[in-house]
Amino acid sequence: MAVVCACLTAAFGAAIAHGQAAPIGEKSMGDAAQTKLPEILQRVTIHQNLDQPLPLNTEFRDETGRTVHLGDYFGERPAILALVYYRCNMLCPEEMNGLIGALDMLKFTPGKDFNIIVVSFDPNDTPAEAASQKALYVKRYGRPNTGNGWHFLTGSDASIAALTKAVGFGYVSVPGPDEKINQFAHPSSIELVTTEGMISQYYLGVEYSARDMRAGLVEASHGQIGSPVDLIYTYCYHYDPHMAKNSMLVVRIVQLGCLLTVLALGTFILISLRQEAMQGGNAAATKKANG
Repeated sequence: MAVVCACLTAAFGAAIAHGQAAPIGEKSMGDAAQTKLPEILQRVTIHQNLDQPLPLNTEFRDETGRTVHLGDYFGERPAILALVYYRCNMLCPEEMNGLIGALDMLKFTPGKDFNIIVVSFDPNDTPAEAASQKALYVKRYGRPNTGNGWHFLTGSDASIAALTKAVGFGYVSVPGPDEKINQFAHPSSIELVTTEGMISQYYLGVEYSARDMRAGLVEASHGQIGSPVDLIYTYCYHYDPHMAKNSMLVVRIVQLGCLLTVLALGTFILISLRQEAMQGGNAAATKKANG
């Protein structure tokens, strides 16, 4: 039985509301104060390391397979940083689509006014997969002339650990049905980084305000640091296969119940129509006989 993936959202109160696309609690599912998260998600967190440097000397490989340093993308313009993994088919695409939705409403141009740096935290991802992802999202963005501003990177365990630690991005590897580590429980966030490589702002969730992002990029371009945002976590979490199996059984039972209901209703309507037709025929025959 395949593992079922779902996105869970929880809202936690924090000091300052800044840079969120939706009001606090809008994405909540249940009462976070009374609902205990699964143990695995208690290790999936975002620590907002504002005004802290990224490890600019860390080596990665870009979508062409070329060895690069994170610092290669700084010095001239600020950047938007997104941590994903390229084989994720649940939360990461939503995060990237949310980013593109915000960028569509900006007049700023990737590669000219800012860089977009997407880094996989899965060491098994390859430059070929990075290239495929870049082609997909640059096409979806609809401005192919901005391709030089999009950078999709892969790296080693050590490089990934250095970057995720600096960002405060907590994630947990999860064995798949074959017991191989090919899935991850992780939150969703993007970060704005100053021209000098300092973390200036966090945006959590999968929907981002274009207005706030524009203001954040302007601030980052001037080296200004933003404020902590309210912690609205959106998780990508893979349920236990046994739970998924039980859930599927419930779904099948509900589907069967619906099917039986439709069949019963159809039979009732058919019988009613036949009875009306027979009654109408008898009435016509009686009228003709009396006439």
